[in-house]
Amino acid sequence: MKNFMCHSHLGPFAFGSNVNFFVGNNGSGKSAVLTALIVALGGNAHATNRGLSLKGFVKEGENSADVSITLRNKGKDAYKPEVYSSAIIIDLRITRDGLRSYKLKSKSGHIISTKKEELISILDNFNIQVNNPVSVLTQEMSKHFLHSKGEGDKYKFFMKATQLDQMREDFIYIKQTKHVTNDKIEQQNEGLKELKRKYLEKEDRYKSLSSLDELRDKLQELQKQMAWALVIEMEKDLEPVREKLQADRQSTVKYDEKVEEWKIEESERKYKQIQEKLEAITNQVQDLQPKCAELKAEAQKRNTDLKTVEVRGQCSHRTVYDITLALGTESQDRANRVNQIQTDLENLRHQISTLGQQIDQYEHAISRAKEEQGKMSIEANKRNLLMVERSRSNRLQRFGEHMPALLNAIEEAHKRGQFKQKPRGPLGYLISLKDTELALAVEVCLKGSLQAFTCDNHDDERLLQSIMAKFCPGGRRPVIITSQFLPQVHDTRRRAVNHPQYPSVLQALEIQDPVVTNCLIDQRGIESILLIKNRTEARRLMQGGNPPRNCTQAFSKEGDQIYNNRNYSAEQARAKYFSGDVEEDIRCVLTNENDRVVFRGQILFSTRCGMVCCFLLQEELIKADQAVMKCRHHKEHYDEKRSTHLRNIQTLEANLKSKEEELQASSAKASEICAERMDISRTARSLDTEINRLKVKISTQQDQQGDPKEIVRQYHEALENYKNTAQQVKNLKSFINNLDKVMDHRLQVYADLRSFMSARCKYYFDSMLAQRGYSGSMTFDHKKETLSISVQPKKGKKNDSGDMRSLSGGERSFSTVCFVLSLWAITEAPFRCLDEFDVYMDMVNRRISMDMMLRVAASQRFRQFIFLTPQSMSSLPDSKFIQIHQLKDPDRDQSEADGNQ
Repeated sequence: MKNFMCHSHLGPFAFGSNVNFFVGNNGSGKSAVLTALIVALGGNAHATNRGLSLKGFVKEGENSADVSITLRNKGKDAYKPEVYSSAIIIDLRITRDGLRSYKLKSKSGHIISTKKEELISILDNFNIQVNNPVSVLTQEMSKHFLHSKGEGDKYKFFMKATQLDQMREDFIYIKQTKHVTNDKIEQQNEGLKELKRKYLEKEDRYKSLSSLDELRDKLQELQKQMAWALVIEMEKDLEPVREKLQADRQSTVKYDEKVEEWKIEESERKYKQIQEKLEAITNQVQDLQPKCAELKAEAQKRNTDLKTVEVRGQCSHRTVYDITLALGTESQDRANRVNQIQTDLENLRHQISTLGQQIDQYEHAISRAKEEQGKMSIEANKRNLLMVERSRSNRLQRFGEHMPALLNAIEEAHKRGQFKQKPRGPLGYLISLKDTELALAVEVCLKGSLQAFTCDNHDDERLLQSIMAKFCPGGRRPVIITSQFLPQVHDTRRRAVNHPQYPSVLQALEIQDPVVTNCLIDQRGIESILLIKNRTEARRLMQGGNPPRNCTQAFSKEGDQIYNNRNYSAEQARAKYFSGDVEEDIRCVLTNENDRVVFRGQILFSTRCGMVCCFLLQEELIKADQAVMKCRHHKEHYDEKRSTHLRNIQTLEANLKSKEEELQASSAKASEICAERMDISRTARSLDTEINRLKVKISTQQDQQGDPKEIVRQYHEALENYKNTAQQVKNLKSFINNLDKVMDHRLQVYADLRSFMSARCKYYFDSMLAQRGYSGSMTFDHKKETLSISVQPKKGKKNDSGDMRSLSGGERSFSTVCFVLSLWAITEAPFRCLDEFDVYMDMVNRRISMDMMLRVAASQRFRQFIFLTPQSMSSLPDSKFIQIHQLKDPDRDQSEADGNQ
């Protein structure tokens, strides 16, 4: 060292291979040696704790300071041995201005490099870390970290010594770099969109360089195809019209046969015959009425006589019994007479009982016949028949005679703005079936909901109730369901049943209004009810142990209701609201009426009265009358259908003629454009779209045609820019993805390494303390970044808390040495420097600490240890591995002179 700090010339010092002690009083140059090592090996002034700038290390009055260090360069870790040979000489010069320059020389003194980057490479190769307190621990560093009372300072010292803080800073820097890269990717993405837009714009101009003649030829070809495409589409439209007209003409014969089938003359003739026969029998019944009364009186008289005979029979029985007791030994003929009398008596009793039962049956049958006749009036059946006939032209009649008037009143109120939302109903009128075979099943499923109405709010509900009160007879009003109207159908995909073979009620219905659909979903859950025509298959599917998912119940076409554990039969045999065949409904009404009439005739016949014939003829007359009405009704129905059918045929014929004329005109026009017919697979609409696009393109190209070479150059330039930027964005994204994976792995390794080194440090610290008989603990809190150290001295000194502040200066210094040695044990460095480690120790602790450090050094002969101390080292054992450098005391006069300067 030359002109370094306060020394004009210090050294040279030949370091031993293992342990080196620098011994001297204050001012002798111990700290100058340590500071020179730090600065020459790349450390800054702050790391020396001796100044804030390098110019402070130049001796007062001199222009520069020089430091020279020689590093051993042998073994497998040698740095460029073919260049530097077996030693590397590092010459440092510091100017008065604080500038630093290096000369890196080989063993022979040849300058190899003057760059600091080369010095950094050498230091990295030998793992020299002058800023690491484990490698070089100065007094100020020791006071700041080791003797600090803060647990956070000790934790920072541990992190710095193990270089974990450097790893953490690297990770933080990587995260910042990642965020910067992400921002750059976002910016380039925005720029990429603009580049792509420009590229596509240039591409369109590049492609537009095709010849205008080719575009015109293509346009002409498309116009030819367009002409014949219109002809082909018109021909396709005509085909179904012709087929329907032919089918309607053939079905005209069937309508004629139906009209002929229902002749009314035969039914009227039969009706007259029965009426004449009924009049004759009625007269006979009137003639037999007096005789019937006489027979009834005679029956009553016989009943009285029979009761008298019964009383006499009982008396005779008692007499016979008494005679039998008295004359038990009479002759055989008396016994026979007694038996005969008893037999006759039993016969009389049987006749009396039979006659009484017959009389009761007659009276009961008469009473039931009169009662049934009162219940089933012909007028009621006529009203029912009339309602079904009216529904032929207006299906709304099936929901009640009052329903058309009620809906008209609702419509008028809605037009006047009285309703916020127009009510919907009856719900059954607003839905239709896709399959009429399921009519009874749907009707049984929906039940009362078919006649119900739905309102959006309670104000509309109250208004609708007041309207219903005017039109609904007898107070029987339809049900009103109040629920908010929605413009779209509920999403039932999660709770609906979906079966590959059988539809749900929701799937079987055609409903135009989403309000009606939502109402039935909310009220009846129609999305989760299956419709299965065959009742056996329905029971097998629902009750087989694995019913379909989301299915709550099923209905057969007969109206049977099947659950997974039970089933119910329908109470009606035919659909009332969804029947598609009005004629069949009328026949059913007439048939039911006939059945009731026959049933009444059977009851009247059971009375065994002469009036039964009259009743039967009356029923036959009713049947004949109904047959006449049925024939007249069917004839009128099929006459009307045939007329409508013939009108439809005329309309189709006129429509067909008009379309054929349009086809001829279109064909003639197409022949003018292209004489030869073309077979076109494309639609006229697609051709028209392409023609318009092509016309716009031709016009644009004619107006904007530029220099072709410039267009080609701009296109290739834009394409190249777009591809390069896209590749850069792709590479950056790939880099970010790989960086995330590496960072995840390295953060885990960092955490594991930190835990492992913490554990090792604890182990070595306990081992070091045990050599003095001390005990202690180290507690790491990596989340709070604190390190708590507690030491318990050996027996004879009480320190229950274990706090290092309660220890003596020597004990505290010894504990600090133990901590430093534990860090030495878990870190790697080619040499270690320790400045005045024993300054606060007593002789005992100094001796123990010295022995511990020498044992560590002895176990690591490959590493150099440099200890600075003002204490005498005369007690050290003689060893070739221990070298003591005794520094001379400073010249006091010179020091005072330097101080005065």
